[in-house]
Amino acid sequence: MMRKRLLTTVAALTLATSVLAGCSSNNNEAGNAAATDSGQTTTGKKEKVDIKVWLTPQWKGVLDASEQGADYDSFFKYAAKKFSEQYDKYDAKINVEVIAGDQRDQLLNVNLSGGTPPDVFFESVFAMGDYVHRGALVPLTDIVDDEAKKDINESYWNTVTFGNDVYFYPFQNNPGTLVYNADMFKAAGLEKYVGGDTEIKTWTLAEYEDILKNLKDNLPKDKYSNAYPMALYGVNNQGDTWNLAYLRMFGNKFFDDQGNIVLNDENGVKAAAWLKKIKDAGYTNPGPESVSSNDANAMFLNQQLAISFTNPVLFNNAKADMESGKTTKFDLRLANIPSESGDPLSFTYVVGASVFQSKDAKRVEVAKDFVKFFSTDPELVKSSKNAIPVRSSVAEAYKAEKPLFAAYDANSKYLFNFTGNVPGYSQLREVLYPELQALYMGAKKPEQVVKDYQEKGNKLIETNKASSVIFQKP
Repeated sequence: MMRKRLLTTVAALTLATSVLAGCSSNNNEAGNAAATDSGQTTTGKKEKVDIKVWLTPQWKGVLDASEQGADYDSFFKYAAKKFSEQYDKYDAKINVEVIAGDQRDQLLNVNLSGGTPPDVFFESVFAMGDYVHRGALVPLTDIVDDEAKKDINESYWNTVTFGNDVYFYPFQNNPGTLVYNADMFKAAGLEKYVGGDTEIKTWTLAEYEDILKNLKDNLPKDKYSNAYPMALYGVNNQGDTWNLAYLRMFGNKFFDDQGNIVLNDENGVKAAAWLKKIKDAGYTNPGPESVSSNDANAMFLNQQLAISFTNPVLFNNAKADMESGKTTKFDLRLANIPSESGDPLSFTYVVGASVFQSKDAKRVEVAKDFVKFFSTDPELVKSSKNAIPVRSSVAEAYKAEKPLFAAYDANSKYLFNFTGNVPGYSQLREVLYPELQALYMGAKKPEQVVKDYQEKGNKLIETNKASSVIFQKP
């Protein structure tokens, strides 16, 4: 049974402290070597191995933030204690540290340069992919079994696989969808397009365009003055994953099998032209080139936009603010990003653990064992309910308490890997929004936008491929 009170430090637990007296007199050199290789010293005690675990703030508590003393490190301290109590290879001490997300790369780079990286890092895969290409992480393929592969959708495994190997163990995820104001839909006579409150509604592209037109034409101005159908933004790289989804709406796959951008085709041009079309038609907030994702979110919460972007964190925060009276309450629901084919577009930020190459085989071994332990333990994986579980079994177990879990789980088959796991993705983000700004301002035609983005982006990717251990593998 999970404890409600967690120790403030993780103590190293000695699992085997002695052997029978007199055994040492019969040990020969071969026996001593075998004992040492197994993690057992010649005196019979387990060899001590210390590892450090870093994480950025994810959730508080083990299972719930209401637990006494709940903090961001609670889960990992509990998992470390449970692991140490049953671990029979070494006397493992696991030190847990929470670091600020905006300090992640600086701290990692300093520690990598000094040869002191963390052994385990729990973070969004999207933020950590470049460390795979740099050769800083070790593959985890050997700790993934068939049971995990069956319980976790293939789309998640694709996200954490670079080349032929798994580098992150999926634990939870943060899916991106659209969010809409069902009250505004009804006011515009669009009841038939409103989904259930525990549904992620799917519209065809034709239906979506009908929605945008009717919202513009039929929203009552006396109630929704200065309101627009849909959010559109491009002032910086924040929230750019939704823009990447829109550019895939007409079937462009964005990356080829060699990790190159292939947006410059008929379908890519159609997508860029569609964005310009809805902006010019007044279906979006004006001036998206100078609007940020934060601006758009604020406009949606102020009921100045009928459709915007969201993820579970934003969605739940919005509902909590409404319940507390911080913002005006309205009926907000979820929808998928539509596509011309009819199959919706969905993406997610997978969160899980990676293991850094410390060049200490025993530390790497303990780190991998710990990652497998907390990522598969039947009790511990339930903590993924603090976000959205990647495991269908956890979604099923909590579907009565969290009915949207089932919808997110069913939606996982539509996920696309928005980073393509290409080297230099963080730099690539800086290329997109200037091109979108040029599109919205009319400085470039859609054909030129996709051409320039592809050329500039592929130059960055090619430069980073030259130093990528994934692309340099024979």
